Amino acid sequence: MAFPERFMNLPDYAFPRLRALLADITPGLAPGEAPMILTIGEPRHPMPGFVADVMAASIGQLSKYPPNEGTPELLAAIGGWLDRRYGLDVAPGRLMVLNGTREGLFNAALALCPERKDGQRPAILIPNPFYQVYAVAAAAVGADPVFVAATPDSGNLPDYGALDPALLDRVGLAYLCSPANPQGAVADVAYLEALVALAERHDFLILADECYSEIWRDAPPPGALQVATAMGLSDRVVMFNSLSKRSNLPGLRSGFAAGGAAQIARMRQLRNYAGAPLPLPVQRVSEAAWADEDHVAASLALYQQKYRIADEVLGDIPGYRSSQGGFFLWLPVADGEAAARRLWAQAGIQVLPGAYLSREVDGSNPGAGFVRVALVADAAQTRDALTRLRAVLYDDTAEG
Repeated sequence: MAFPERFMNLPDYAFPRLRALLADITPGLAPGEAPMILTIGEPRHPMPGFVADVMAASIGQLSKYPPNEGTPELLAAIGGWLDRRYGLDVAPGRLMVLNGTREGLFNAALALCPERKDGQRPAILIPNPFYQVYAVAAAAVGADPVFVAATPDSGNLPDYGALDPALLDRVGLAYLCSPANPQGAVADVAYLEALVALAERHDFLILADECYSEIWRDAPPPGALQVATAMGLSDRVVMFNSLSKRSNLPGLRSGFAAGGAAQIARMRQLRNYAGAPLPLPVQRVSEAAWADEDHVAASLALYQQKYRIADEVLGDIPGYRSSQGGFFLWLPVADGEAAARRLWAQAGIQVLPGAYLSREVDGSNPGAGFVRVALVADAAQTRDALTRLRAVLYDDTAEG
């Protein structure tokens, strides 16, 4: 049986590749030390205290089919958060709930990418490195993925405006993640204004992945929909967010999309046929979570503490850049795979080679000289792990 060729060229997902890379290594641990798994972006801060009570109070609603687009109460809670956070007045018809942002980021391409643009095969812009669902979405719709390097030279954000205008005329969608996974860069208002203007000039849609928006160093990052609305161009952006990182609820699988009425209507139409609605107890918990900021502030303070720890332990390393948002460090190394093997062998620490989050373009992989480190452990464990990591990878006295 033949499978579609467009899926055959996708590399293995990052975590199976990492397991294969480390399979022959016994982790090196001193007496009393435990392995530190700093690969996956799974928050470990406490979830909100009200979750269990809300879930229990609504458990009987599992006997009902939930609305696909979200309950009126949940849509109102999301709208309230958008107003408080960004000053946006987003009507319920411009919102839909999601089983986490990954579902939305994929299905948005199915619903919104044109099959042809000006008679040509469409292109989808993807930052490089990137969240892997972007590339799979491009493959699913048969678009040309255009991987645009997001490196220290470009502020770790993609410079889409530097692309050939003829290519930009073929673009149907452009993905952007801010704060960026994995580099922790934040797109400021000027960057977002330029990107929205570029989308208007070349008639494409921005899919703004903002699931790390509530984890930041100095100030709340601006939102792409916020900036586009101020420019009178809100239909140029569909934004995505979730409770996974904001509220430490990755297992809840609850997020949302917000955008123009026409775009959300098309996404809702697709979801009516191909999506799975969130169970009503999940929607009730989500409603409570979007309405509460106390737990978000408490979690943010813990991440900001870990930013300071990272700066203290690693700040003098050549090429180190402080993360401005999200919970990853993007650390420079000579070779990401070699560094990951060395860390596991000598210190029992797992990190992700940057090349596993990037694509090679013109013979160069912009992630090859980095490793991604997730700041998801508590402060004491983070300090210990980063100290051990420094000793292995950076100190002149390290073995080997």
